[in-house]
Amino acid sequence: MPLEKLISYLDENNVKYIILKHSPAYASQEIAELAHIPGKELAKSVILNLDGKITMAVLPASYHIDFQLLEEATGATRLSLASEDDFKNLFIDCETGAMPPFGNLYGIDVYVAKSLTEDKEIFFNAGNHSELIKMSYQDFEKLVKPKVLKFSEKY
Repeated sequence: MPLEKLISYLDENNVKYIILKHSPAYASQEIAELAHIPGKELAKSVILNLDGKITMAVLPASYHIDFQLLEEATGATRLSLASEDDFKNLFIDCETGAMPPFGNLYGIDVYVAKSLTEDKEIFFNAGNHSELIKMSYQDFEKLVKPKVLKFSEKY
């Protein structure tokens, strides 16, 4: 499993979770369909360049980032999607595009869309394209301590 660091972290903090296997999938909506879970409960991690600093935005798979809202909420003057080259050395234990929403384990700030906080449980990539982790949103928030902002809209 590519995410031994995350599993150890969850176990050390006595967090209850489930690991779900699925056939390889790369798009968040496709993963939600394969796993038979609502897109609103699948948390996707988007890596951003915020004023020259790599950050992580976490939002439901069925939503997209409103960059103007996020700029206003963070006070950023420059905000863009990060390129794979910008972050490939940060998530060395993850497959590209399958980073879990635990930016705190990688030394980066995490912004969570307010819309995700409405979910009792969330699912997210387990560091690869064929496994998900399911856990309570409350435990996720307790461990990650993200900045919760309104920056997403439903597709």
